[in-house]
Amino acid sequence: MNADKKVKILATLGPAIRDAAHIRQLVEAGVNLFRLNFSHGEHADHAQRYQWVRDVELELNQPIGILMDLQGPKLRVGRFAEGKVQLVNGQSLRLDLDATPGDASRVNLPHPEIIEALRPGMSLLLDDGRLRLKVTGKQRDAVDTCVVAGGELSDRKGVNVPEAVLQLSPLTEKDRRDLTFGLELGVDWVALSFVQRPEDIIEARELIGGKAFLMAKIEKPSAVTHLEDIARLCDAIMVARGDLGVEVPAENVPRIQKDIVRTCRQLGRPVVVATQMLESMRFSPAPTRAEVTDVANAVAEGADAVMLSAETASGDYPLETVQMMSKIIRQVESGPDYQSQLDVGRPQAEATASDAISCAIRRISSILPVAALVNYSESGASSLRASRERPKAPILSLTPSLTTARRLTVAWGIYSVVNERLRKVEEVTSTALEIAQAQGMAKRGETVVITAGEPFGQPGSTNSLRIETLH
Repeated sequence: MNADKKVKILATLGPAIRDAAHIRQLVEAGVNLFRLNFSHGEHADHAQRYQWVRDVELELNQPIGILMDLQGPKLRVGRFAEGKVQLVNGQSLRLDLDATPGDASRVNLPHPEIIEALRPGMSLLLDDGRLRLKVTGKQRDAVDTCVVAGGELSDRKGVNVPEAVLQLSPLTEKDRRDLTFGLELGVDWVALSFVQRPEDIIEARELIGGKAFLMAKIEKPSAVTHLEDIARLCDAIMVARGDLGVEVPAENVPRIQKDIVRTCRQLGRPVVVATQMLESMRFSPAPTRAEVTDVANAVAEGADAVMLSAETASGDYPLETVQMMSKIIRQVESGPDYQSQLDVGRPQAEATASDAISCAIRRISSILPVAALVNYSESGASSLRASRERPKAPILSLTPSLTTARRLTVAWGIYSVVNERLRKVEEVTSTALEIAQAQGMAKRGETVVITAGEPFGQPGSTNSLRIETLH
């Protein structure tokens, strides 16, 4: 088991990854779980990539997580009679429900929910924020705007509405079909796009029905406002900096990222930092210094995982990109101040036996030269609480459930081994020592801390801690 880094890597699969051998190379380079991006590709493509991952998982005898990322609503303007127009600062532009091809004075906006939500004074962003409009007036089926930042606008460019909450489900008909397909495949995580409010999480939960864990993508200002409520309702959070950086001022993104990471750690929810982390490595074998610093900062802030998008999905150097990200993570984690920074941001413990034990193992691993923290958990809940503490030693999570092991691949510091169901604490101790040695996480003479709970199989029952030396 390659447990030499605690921050996990989530890599997106796409046409650049052509077979299971490529998948294996990425896993051996440091990838812990893979993303299937349902904004691109056909179901058959995703099914093939899913099977490659499962084949490698079996070959390496190592749990690998798979996340499906739903596209969400795509808001776009309509078409122009000549394919494009040039918008000039200060001019007027009407957006309406008329499907007739537009010109420089008007264009179709085939989204009545946007027109309904807009008010005079609000901003509209077009083409990933390259063009900016301000609403000056509103009718029942149209809005009038003034061009604040102009430029070329062509057919079907995207629309962002940062200042309004749209009465729009985050799940389109396409998403619902994709979700049914992904759950039938057996994905471990579902990433939900276009989250605006806590109710969106509840809607998705009802559709998923416990068949996968739910990750909310924070990419809208309203989601930032409701962050804590959203985080409490889902299983993990993704800082989706691409769309977020369009809808909020770019200079606010670093602060928002820090706030999200801090909130998620306090709540014990894994958090993934995503988008453009090593973007230049799509076409270059080396990253920019700014990109290296960006990844390093996410690691230092305490993120559970960092994500690669186009870099591995369609880039020219997918393997080199993963290798570089692994090097950055290991370099930061080996720094003299990494652990002290994590300790400064330590979350407030809850008054439970599980949290008391998790705090104890963090403290023990800072005092004793602990090689590994071994936790037996069927649901993975106690392993996540231990991960929340960011202990110095890696966490070896023993579980009888392959599903649990796959879902924990996103969490900081946790490496799982699927083991048969145990019935006594004594069995946990002997099994933990044996597996820790077999996985190369502890050697003879080294100290291992073991936690478990009785009665077995009952969530939240962690109530024992043992310090053992491997003989």
